[in-house]
Amino acid sequence: MIPRRTLITATRVKGMGLFSGAASEVAFSPAVAGTGISFCRVGVPGMVVATAAALADAPAGIPARNTNIRAVPGGEILTIEHAMSALAGLGITDVVVEVTGPEVPIMDGSAEPFVRALWSAGLRYAGVDVEPLRISREVEVTGRDGAKIVARPRAAAGCSYTYELDYGAGGVIPAQSATLDTARTDASYTQDVAAARTFCTEAEAAAMAKAGLFKHLTARDMLVIGAKGPIDNTYRFENEPARHKLLDLIGDLALVGRPIQAEIVAHRAGHAMNQAMAKALLGSAV
Repeated sequence: MIPRRTLITATRVKGMGLFSGAASEVAFSPAVAGTGISFCRVGVPGMVVATAAALADAPAGIPARNTNIRAVPGGEILTIEHAMSALAGLGITDVVVEVTGPEVPIMDGSAEPFVRALWSAGLRYAGVDVEPLRISREVEVTGRDGAKIVARPRAAAGCSYTYELDYGAGGVIPAQSATLDTARTDASYTQDVAAARTFCTEAEAAAMAKAGLFKHLTARDMLVIGAKGPIDNTYRFENEPARHKLLDLIGDLALVGRPIQAEIVAHRAGHAMNQAMAKALLGSAV
């Protein structure tokens, strides 16, 4: 059993959306134990618990490079993965998330601003425990070019997440990996994962600019990686790209709605595969 956690007081962050470029504010408030992580859009009726059942497609003109949910038609909330990752990384199981605007703000491209805000609000035991999601057999989802995610049963408490990044021979980002085991005391989400920023290659950035995206951002705002490394920027970690993919994996798999007890390895996976694994885990839970 794992203690359910919520916040002591409310907290909020302000910024702009990665894809929409729209001004955005997100407020996190304490919630009743057992209600889960609930999202709503300010000014749009309806609230939705952030689970795989609430997933929504990206709107027209936005590439499928993020995680979106929908409370009601027209009430989409875009790019929730970094906020979800921060909540999962801090073990917060019950919270109300109110988003002003269509998209959770991108901040610096990492989960660290959300982690700081949540810590400032304070965490408290919600009064009850939750059973972690366990599986009795190996679960695998596969994609193109060898991409896959494998989840294996784990007897010990906690969850091990590993991301293996591989752009192939000649890629501008070298093959690298990152791991977080929530049962280890020599590593932590806050220290080792939260600060890793979203990134793209120089070629990907050029293609998105041609499509009219990211006009509100520069390489100083977003980690753009060229043949010689980050452009107008520097890495926070030597393997920052793999750590950010790990951050996304943790956030997307939080869509199962409770802590996970398993050994999970993702290879070249993106948001769509992460979401597929969240659904597969729910279908294989014991």
